[in-house]
Amino acid sequence: MLTRNLFMRTLLLRAHKNAADNLKLSKRNAGHGVWSYRVPPPMPSKKVQNLATGIGGLCWWWILYHIATEPEHIYGEWKYIDPSTWTNEELGIPPDSEGPLKN
Repeated sequence: MLTRNLFMRTLLLRAHKNAADNLKLSKRNAGHGVWSYRVPPPMPSKKVQNLATGIGGLCWWWILYHIATEPEHIYGEWKYIDPSTWTNEELGIPPDSEGPLKN
Protein backbone atom coordinates (compact mmCIF):
# COMPACT_ATOMS: atom_id res chain seq x y z
CA MET A 1 0.00 0.00 0.00
CA LEU A 2 2.84 2.39 0.82
CA THR A 3 4.60 1.71 -2.48
CA ARG A 4 1.38 2.26 -4.37
CA ASN A 5 0.91 5.68 -2.73
CA LEU A 6 4.52 6.63 -3.44
CA PHE A 7 4.17 5.53 -7.04
CA MET A 8 0.95 7.54 -7.54
CA ARG A 9 2.53 10.59 -5.88
CA THR A 10 5.55 10.32 -8.19
CA LEU A 11 3.30 10.09 -11.26
CA LEU A 12 1.24 13.10 -10.17
CA LEU A 13 4.34 15.20 -9.48
CA ARG A 14 5.84 14.27 -12.83
CA ALA A 15 2.59 15.13 -14.65
CA HIS A 16 2.35 18.44 -12.78
CA LYS A 17 5.96 19.29 -13.68
CA ASN A 18 5.38 18.44 -17.38
CA ALA A 19 2.21 20.56 -17.43
CA ALA A 20 4.09 23.49 -15.87
CA ASP A 21 6.89 23.16 -18.43
CA ASN A 22 4.35 23.13 -21.28
CA LEU A 23 2.73 26.30 -19.98
CA LYS A 24 6.10 28.04 -19.85
CA LEU A 25 6.75 27.20 -23.53
CA SER A 26 3.36 28.43 -24.78
CA LYS A 27 4.54 31.94 -25.68
CA ARG A 28 3.01 33.36 -28.87
CA ASN A 29 5.43 33.83 -31.78
CA ALA A 30 8.36 32.69 -29.69
CA GLY A 31 11.59 33.01 -31.65
CA HIS A 32 10.08 34.23 -34.92
CA GLY A 33 11.46 37.76 -34.96
CA VAL A 34 9.79 40.96 -33.94
CA TRP A 35 6.01 40.89 -33.77
CA SER A 36 4.11 43.99 -34.88
CA TYR A 37 0.41 44.70 -35.16
CA ARG A 38 -1.01 47.47 -37.36
CA VAL A 39 2.35 49.16 -37.64
CA PRO A 40 5.05 48.74 -40.30
CA PRO A 41 7.58 46.05 -39.46
CA PRO A 42 11.06 47.18 -38.53
CA MET A 43 13.47 47.74 -41.42
CA PRO A 44 16.00 44.95 -42.05
CA SER A 45 19.58 45.63 -41.13
CA LYS A 46 22.00 47.08 -43.68
CA LYS A 47 23.86 43.76 -43.73
CA VAL A 48 20.70 41.86 -44.74
CA GLN A 49 19.86 44.43 -47.43
CA ASN A 50 23.36 44.23 -48.92
CA LEU A 51 23.30 40.42 -48.83
CA ALA A 52 19.92 40.31 -50.61
CA THR A 53 21.13 42.80 -53.24
CA GLY A 54 24.30 40.77 -53.80
CA ILE A 55 22.45 37.47 -54.18
CA GLY A 56 19.92 39.07 -56.57
CA GLY A 57 22.73 40.58 -58.63
CA LEU A 58 24.49 37.21 -58.79
CA CYS A 59 21.29 35.52 -60.01
CA TRP A 60 20.76 38.12 -62.75
CA TRP A 61 24.39 37.89 -63.81
CA TRP A 62 24.02 34.09 -64.10
CA ILE A 63 20.87 34.37 -66.20
CA LEU A 64 22.13 37.09 -68.54
CA TYR A 65 25.59 35.52 -68.95
CA HIS A 66 24.11 32.19 -70.00
CA ILE A 67 21.63 33.86 -72.36
CA ALA A 68 24.53 35.67 -74.04
CA THR A 69 26.91 32.69 -74.20
CA GLU A 70 24.42 29.86 -74.83
CA PRO A 71 21.46 31.32 -76.77
CA GLU A 72 20.47 27.88 -78.07
CA HIS A 73 18.74 27.31 -74.73
CA ILE A 74 16.22 29.93 -75.79
CA TYR A 75 16.25 29.85 -79.61
CA GLY A 76 16.84 26.14 -80.12
CA GLU A 77 19.83 24.26 -81.49
CA TRP A 78 18.83 24.18 -85.18
CA LYS A 79 19.00 26.78 -87.91
CA TYR A 80 15.79 28.65 -88.57
CA ILE A 81 14.18 27.53 -91.83
CA ASP A 82 12.51 30.17 -93.98
CA PRO A 83 8.88 29.05 -94.52
CA SER A 84 8.72 30.74 -97.94
CA THR A 85 11.07 28.02 -99.28
CA TRP A 86 8.60 25.21 -98.49
CA THR A 87 6.70 23.66 -101.39
CA ASN A 88 2.97 23.00 -101.54
CA GLU A 89 3.68 19.28 -101.41
CA GLU A 90 5.68 19.64 -98.18
CA LEU A 91 2.85 21.68 -96.68
CA GLY A 92 0.22 19.14 -97.78
CA ILE A 93 -1.54 21.51 -100.20
CA PRO A 94 -2.99 19.72 -103.26
CA PRO A 95 -2.22 21.09 -106.73
CA ASP A 96 -4.66 23.55 -108.32
CA SER A 97 -5.79 20.94 -110.90
CA GLU A 98 -7.29 18.72 -108.15
CA GLY A 99 -10.16 19.15 -105.71
CA PRO A 100 -13.77 20.35 -105.87
CA LEU A 101 -12.90 23.86 -107.15
CA LYS A 102 -10.99 22.80 -110.28
CA ASN A 103 -11.79 24.54 -113.55
